[in-house]
Amino acid sequence: MTSANLSNLMPTHHESTSEMIPTHLLEDGRPVHLQLVVWKPACMGPYPTVVFNHGSTGSGNKPALFRRTATAPSAAKFFNDRGWMVVFPQRRGRGKSGGLYDEGFKRDRSGYACEPELSLPGVDRAIEDLDAAMEHIARRPDVQRDRVLVAGASRGGALAIAYAGERPDRFLGAINFNGGWLGRLCPTHAEVNRTTFVRGAAFKKPTLWLHGNLDQYYRIAQCRANFEAFSAAGGRGTFYALHGGHGLIAQPQLWADAMSAYLATV
Repeated sequence: MTSANLSNLMPTHHESTSEMIPTHLLEDGRPVHLQLVVWKPACMGPYPTVVFNHGSTGSGNKPALFRRTATAPSAAKFFNDRGWMVVFPQRRGRGKSGGLYDEGFKRDRSGYACEPELSLPGVDRAIEDLDAAMEHIARRPDVQRDRVLVAGASRGGALAIAYAGERPDRFLGAINFNGGWLGRLCPTHAEVNRTTFVRGAAFKKPTLWLHGNLDQYYRIAQCRANFEAFSAAGGRGTFYALHGGHGLIAQPQLWADAMSAYLATV
């Protein structure tokens, strides 16, 4: 067999496509549309599907960053090569999505708030956005509705775990890359992150926690403490401390074995 024929048998992935979907969300009396970025495998669908949630924008003090569409191509390729479609919802005010980005800001919107009474309602708003996206995803003919994972990186990782606990019957599993709602520059980060992750404990299927022990935003000891609180509240999962930083999602060579083992269980 020639090398050309061999290459035809290798898993490949298509380029991403961007879609704008209508939702039930209203702002100022007007309906809000959300952007989805979809990466499909080369094979025919319907597909098992990963709903992958993006993170924050650092300190939340650069509005220009809000409008950047957030995806994780390395992760999308990993899943595509194994037959999974990956959908990246852009929450309100992020990427090309309509509406106001309002996930826990200071009262003057100069950046993300550290105060739990301001920060934690941002988790609820993100859950509302993910609900709206999931209403569409659950109706898609290219989705195997009984084989859906929720995942995310950074703030999206915390959201994935919390959302699985809020909607435990929707997913086979939940995957958290370097997750946390607030970084360690906020003195309240331990409280806010723990509270967010414990919301996921109602999800009784296995979860996967992949953390970099060099992460500049979330110290590995605090990440372990979040996992321990989640487990003590009844959650199930496996925690990995990997030799990487906050950009772990872009280094599949560090997490491919753990992810493959996890996919085999779900």
